[in-house]
Amino acid sequence: MARMPSAQRRRQLTEAAIRAMARDGVARTTTRSIAAEAGVSLSVFHYCFDSKQELVESVITTITDHYVGIVQEALKPRASLEETVRAGFQAYWDHVRAHPDEHMLTYELTQYALRQPGFEHLARRQYELYGELYTGIIEQLSTTMGFRLRVPVPALARYLAAMTDGLTLNYLVLGEDAWTDILDTVTAHIAGLVSA
Repeated sequence: MARMPSAQRRRQLTEAAIRAMARDGVARTTTRSIAAEAGVSLSVFHYCFDSKQELVESVITTITDHYVGIVQEALKPRASLEETVRAGFQAYWDHVRAHPDEHMLTYELTQYALRQPGFEHLARRQYELYGELYTGIIEQLSTTMGFRLRVPVPALARYLAAMTDGLTLNYLVLGEDAWTDILDTVTAHIAGLVSA
């Protein structure tokens, strides 16, 4: 087995954990199964992660990173704020449809963390991360497009996190039905919270 820098090995193990957890569920995924998925020994896993908490936090952050870059790329300013926001939602939605297993895993990780004594802070951190990401996106768009919000940035960030969370869960449960209309409605609502 080739030697690999620790940060790269952690990424490899985190991606392996995501695959294993998405396939087998969080509760049934063991450190041994993650090591096997990554093609490394169990000792390599324990060298890279001190605890399961540390691994779960890495998984949450990595899954979020998978779609944040895609959304940020899609949010390049367009002719109107509404077109820009719609492009961001579409990029996120395309990721949900292409990787439903990862998005389902985020809900399972939340429930797992809330039910596992000592892990509760990971669920809180997961949702704080969502808020931080939306705050960054809102501030970036505000600067590049020169608009003002009719609501405080933290309130809009939490609203967006809650709204995308709910839409994603609805999609995972109900499947394909009228999502274009829903995304258009949400986009129009967000645009209504902005003044030029």
